[in-house]
Amino acid sequence: MEPITKTGLDLPLIHKGKVREMYKFDDDKILMVATDRISAFDVVFNEGILYKGAVLSTLSNFWFDKTKNILPNHVISTEIPENLPTYLQGRAMIVKKAKPLKIEVIVRGYLTGSGYKDYLKTGKVCGIKLPPGMKDGDKLPEPIFTPSTKAQEGHDINITEEEAAKIIGEEKLELVKKKALELYNFGHEYLLSRGLILADTKFEFGELPNGEMILIDEVLTPDSSRYWPKDKYDKGELVSLDKQYLRNYLETLDWGKTYPPPTLPKEIVEGISQLYLDTYEKITGEKFPKEENK
Repeated sequence: MEPITKTGLDLPLIHKGKVREMYKFDDDKILMVATDRISAFDVVFNEGILYKGAVLSTLSNFWFDKTKNILPNHVISTEIPENLPTYLQGRAMIVKKAKPLKIEVIVRGYLTGSGYKDYLKTGKVCGIKLPPGMKDGDKLPEPIFTPSTKAQEGHDINITEEEAAKIIGEEKLELVKKKALELYNFGHEYLLSRGLILADTKFEFGELPNGEMILIDEVLTPDSSRYWPKDKYDKGELVSLDKQYLRNYLETLDWGKTYPPPTLPKEIVEGISQLYLDTYEKITGEKFPKEENK
């Protein structure tokens, strides 16, 4: 069994992202496929990660269903028509066509990653002043909404709410901030019940033609979120159950974080695959249905 790194369906291709491919399915519908590609530092690697795309889609559907009372989402159906390849089952969904917001929406409950780097330089994260003396991994006094730019190329840049309002307008910013914090708090509480800490996460919002704001793309997955096992965290260890596993490995290499990407060793590729499967099981309490997602 080989990972799926490209699809090439006989449908009009709307967009090819680092992981997902979007095809026109109807005038107001899109077929969204999660491949097994993986990226880090904005570089897509040549190796595919077995089951990754199916885990992302199945896990997103799990969360979309649990959060639809907080904010409606783009999912129409997870059933794939018979005239399309069977390998799409489990890794694709038919979704509503929506216009994505031009900012990244990030909520942080703990100080780490790029937020920690900002804090070390300025004592702030996205313009939000934090208490002095905080360390990597510390829980914030309360979750914070920290938007960023949505770069077409290169890295996203953390911005303030005032800067975000200039991009999407104050009214929309107020709505997505409120909903993003609600979604984070729900996810954090649920994951605590599963023995995990949700350190931070990214949400994608989009607008329907009638102006309604909905949740799109993926939600609370290992690609968009940072999870830590709570038992390790309580001992002072930050153990990543997400894409940070790959970033940590890459940091040991003499590589400039630009194309071409280095070749990933077999044990790293297999380790990432197992990590995604284990994380799925920890979150849902169920084994990932491998046989249904070949």
